[in-house]
Amino acid sequence: MKKAVLFLSIALIVLPDVALAQQQQDRMQRPSPPTTRPAPPSRPTPPKPENRPQPPRPGGPSVQPPRPGTGGPSVQPPRPGTGGPQIQPPRPGTGGPAIQPPRPGKPQPPRPVKPQPPHRPGAGRPPHFKPIHRPGFQYPHGYRYRRWSIGLLLPAIFLSSRYYYHDYAYLGVGAPPYGYRWVRYGPDLLLVRTRTRRVVDVIYGAFY
Repeated sequence: MKKAVLFLSIALIVLPDVALAQQQQDRMQRPSPPTTRPAPPSRPTPPKPENRPQPPRPGGPSVQPPRPGTGGPSVQPPRPGTGGPQIQPPRPGTGGPAIQPPRPGKPQPPRPVKPQPPHRPGAGRPPHFKPIHRPGFQYPHGYRYRRWSIGLLLPAIFLSSRYYYHDYAYLGVGAPPYGYRWVRYGPDLLLVRTRTRRVVDVIYGAFY
């Protein structure tokens, strides 16, 4: 009887300690909840006020605020009256080189032509011959261009001072022999014997 009471008392004393130890062991095995609280969401920082451009002072270039898409401040040229340097066109009489219009040159006297020996009838074009430009030829009424050849007779109307040609030296042609004349007939030059009116030489294409 005494042993039963003793065992009962021991059980009453030990059982609460065993239950307490079992509870502590269960608590240790369970994952402990996080003690740190999630940080509150950060507030967006307000944008800093941009530096507003100051109004341009007289005497310097004005800097305009940047436009969207340009990537940087655009420098505008100085406006009239702001004091910036302005390029003015040169004024006459300020010392710069003035461009004068070309002055009309003085007419040069004609160069002397080297005289050629008298032209020999039937010789044709001389070695130094060169055609020259002259005004258009006016044929007498009822006449037109004809290709003359040696031996033909020229009409008497062409044996006059109106059709005689005296500037034969500029063609590189010698003077006509005594009793002959150079006669212009359209673009050709004829050597004619005045007494018989016979053509003794022809230079085609002497004038253009």
